[in-house]
Amino acid sequence: MMEDVIRMVEQAIETSSRWQETGWPATFGARNVEVPNLKAAEALPRNAVYRDEAINYWRQARLTGHDTAEAGRKALEALMRGDLASAGDALYLCRYLEIPFEKDAHTWQQVYEAFQARCA
Repeated sequence: MMEDVIRMVEQAIETSSRWQETGWPATFGARNVEVPNLKAAEALPRNAVYRDEAINYWRQARLTGHDTAEAGRKALEALMRGDLASAGDALYLCRYLEIPFEKDAHTWQQVYEAFQARCA
């Protein structure tokens, strides 16, 4: 019944675990310089005014991605046990944690919506 949602959760776990690597278009500084991932942020010249801002942003993306992946693993375990209430709670947490990055990350909102649709 939930096989498609399980596959979506597995993919979302993988995706959010690598947000800082795969990244997305993100701009920093008054000139809106694009710094698309943590590696690019760390490679910025030390005298770049926006370097610390970019590094902090991508480190936060890494931490949030890790937290959402952990919650996603809990959702996956609950889905495998057939515990839809716990799975829903864990997927809601993933969705909630993703909010600061959702417009760029596009990872957990669609998974949560698919789960909700399957439960309806």
